[in-house]
Amino acid sequence: QGLVPARPRYPGRCPGLVWTAPLALGRGCRMSFPRYPKYKDSGVEWLGEVPEHWSVEPFKRQIERNDGGVWGDDPDGLNDTIVLRSTEQTVDGRWQLDDPAPRKLTESEINAALLSEGDLLLTKSSGSSLHIGKTTLVTAEIAAMRCCYSNFMQRIRTKASFSPKLAWHVLNNELARNQFDLLSNSSTGLANLNSTMVGQILVIVPSLAEQTAIAAFLDRETGKIDELVAEQRRLMELLKEKRQAVISHAVTRGLNPAAPLQPSGIEWLGDVPAHWEVKPLGRITLSRCDGPFGSGLKSEHYAESGVRVIRLQNIRAEGFNDSDAAFIDKEYHDDELTGHEVVAGDVLIAGLGDDNNLVGRACVAPGGIEPAMVKADCFRFRLDRERALPTFVATVLSVSATFDAGVLATGTTRSRIPLSITCGRRIPLPPLAEQTTIVAHLERELATFDALTTEAQRAIALLQERRTALISAAVTGQIDVRAAGR
Repeated sequence: QGLVPARPRYPGRCPGLVWTAPLALGRGCRMSFPRYPKYKDSGVEWLGEVPEHWSVEPFKRQIERNDGGVWGDDPDGLNDTIVLRSTEQTVDGRWQLDDPAPRKLTESEINAALLSEGDLLLTKSSGSSLHIGKTTLVTAEIAAMRCCYSNFMQRIRTKASFSPKLAWHVLNNELARNQFDLLSNSSTGLANLNSTMVGQILVIVPSLAEQTAIAAFLDRETGKIDELVAEQRRLMELLKEKRQAVISHAVTRGLNPAAPLQPSGIEWLGDVPAHWEVKPLGRITLSRCDGPFGSGLKSEHYAESGVRVIRLQNIRAEGFNDSDAAFIDKEYHDDELTGHEVVAGDVLIAGLGDDNNLVGRACVAPGGIEPAMVKADCFRFRLDRERALPTFVATVLSVSATFDAGVLATGTTRSRIPLSITCGRRIPLPPLAEQTTIVAHLERELATFDALTTEAQRAIALLQERRTALISAAVTGQIDVRAAGR
């Protein structure tokens, strides 16, 4: 039992939240809260009742300054000013100052846009509606940096009657964000806000003493939830590392720890079981090492159905990614491509990579893929099934991509491996029966890792949902937190 939301109505607070049972927030953290003694109708359908002594009003009545930013000129390294941008804000309103932008501003621009502690910076324009309205609070550390802010952001300075910290919680909650979403899209047709829209949203205003108590309560309790979320994310990273280690060990050392070893002749691989072979990829395939395949294909050639075109985004180390399907008309699949078709069980290799996806990664074409072909920078190899199991070979290639593919590749921003070098990539190869045993072992082990990861993701989603509900309940007066923490 815990927080039980009824079906939500716009804009995000769930009327009908049941607070009679404790709110379970995770290990060692269960809370229950009373309601206020008396409530009144807020006069707003989606908001429902609020504490009798609270007011509901447009945000503009609590704003002292509501102004846009500056961008200035390119920096020259002499007395430049850091200009904060939307990219320095996370979606949930945190600072992420990895690489802030120095700009050359005039004295008047600095005077107009210099940030002070307690200011709120709100993203009013972004290519993603998810980021519209996200808000960060200017801390003492940020103010000490003498930062300004860009013209894609809005600076909100609240009056003394409204706590900046409480405003930060409100603006990053669905209470405000759903209003921003409605205003930005219905007014302009695009996801953009302006100062008028920011001032139009409705906020609930308790007394200043209550605001301070609510903000302190939310800082404390959301901090607990955030730590639980961080724990789950650390667990997911550990599971990812362990998963990769299990895969790597199985396909390079086998399952018998007592097996005699011999040098593989490959620096990254080291010793392998003495009864294994080490073969170039091209020596265990039935297909010729020629290509590139589908190099003339462009997006304008794509059709709703026909021959499936396998692209780089479909080739993932963890398996074939069947989303984002593309096709070409069968008429375009002419005689020049005959012999390069993809069938189920073919090994697919990415000949191009970037920071997020390693060059040389591989997977196996799934059943039912036909008719299909590969696009440029994607290679397909049809293995000699009497010597090599496709899943085993694809797994080895993805493991080796971490080590040797980057060395063999060329390019700066994007790494590329030509087909000729791909054919020469060397594979540790156990007997076929042992390959089958290793693949079956990995399927069982990885299923356990995947289940644990899914459980961690589910826990994070639940914690974040409860975090949002807790903030909504506190800032709308559905729970009385004045005595909490005493």
